[in-house]
Amino acid sequence: MSNTIHIQIDRADGSLQRLIGLVERRGFHIDGMALADEGAFRRIALTVRGRDSGRCMDNLGRQIDRLFGVRRISNDIIQSEAA
Repeated sequence: MSNTIHIQIDRADGSLQRLIGLVERRGFHIDGMALADEGAFRRIALTVRGRDSGRCMDNLGRQIDRLFGVRRISNDIIQSEAA
């Protein structure tokens, strides 16, 4: 199952790298990313899926919320795979 996470992040050095590194370290694949600059912020739509069925989107969302300069806006489930 893939989810799209909508995130607003500060345009600071290394902020995008910290976000991507966190997602990958927590066991998720990044299937797609759309990025738009909005002055001092970036708006990101990040499509992710867990490497295995044990990965929880709620946990990933809470970890993203803790990153400095990041504000998660929403999660959307965009696709389901038959088990």
